[in-house]
Amino acid sequence: MHAIAALSGLVQGYGSHQVIAGLDWDVPIGVHGLLGPNGAGKTTLLRTLATAVPAQGGTLTICGREVRSERSARSARRSIGYLPQDFGYYPAYSVYDFVRYCAWLRDVPARAAHLEAVRSIESVGLGDHMHTRMKALSGGMLRRAGVASAIVGSPSLLLLDEPTVGLDPAQRLQFRELIRSLKDTAVVLSTHLVEDVAAVCDEVVVMRDGEFVFRGTPHDLAAQSLQTQAAGDSPLERGYMAALGVSV
Repeated sequence: MHAIAALSGLVQGYGSHQVIAGLDWDVPIGVHGLLGPNGAGKTTLLRTLATAVPAQGGTLTICGREVRSERSARSARRSIGYLPQDFGYYPAYSVYDFVRYCAWLRDVPARAAHLEAVRSIESVGLGDHMHTRMKALSGGMLRRAGVASAIVGSPSLLLLDEPTVGLDPAQRLQFRELIRSLKDTAVVLSTHLVEDVAAVCDEVVVMRDGEFVFRGTPHDLAAQSLQTQAAGDSPLERGYMAALGVSV
């Protein structure tokens, strides 16, 4: 299947501290769960895929075009929706203003930006709060506004870093339905919640110390638990812990 994003020999870090060394990954259309402990390199990987930081080595290709310069990175960002774990916003902006502004940043055509913003806001259940100021939103509502800003304009590559933090169970179910509804999109979902991975992901990747220690389906990950006695309250949790090499 054609890859929306592709990494080849990716090297990434901060100064002399290397976080990722020689990573290869093709990301086709579908939902890809990214699991791993804190410090595994998940956020660094997402920031690199989002072109927020240039790779120190190797190649990054987005929608068939290699990202080699700031100019090519700006072009790639038109196809990327990115929700960091902590995202910035203007507190006085309304939800609509914020999402419309993000549409403008992604070069969504002006004639389509209004309808795209409204559609994205309604899809995360904030239609009744379209004109509420960002600073007045609860934590869960703020997170949903962030998801709306990431999906506006129907990007080909959607990168979500802990998107369900602060959402109640009903909102998490709504989020899963939203992710399932996305077509022709490669979604990378970084999370600590294995239930979300089991519910929506086609592929699961487990990271540890900047490397992939497992790649496969949620079913494949759950099957890892049969090979060792690992901690966890479900087969998927035990499979995850087994992939990390953590036993009871």
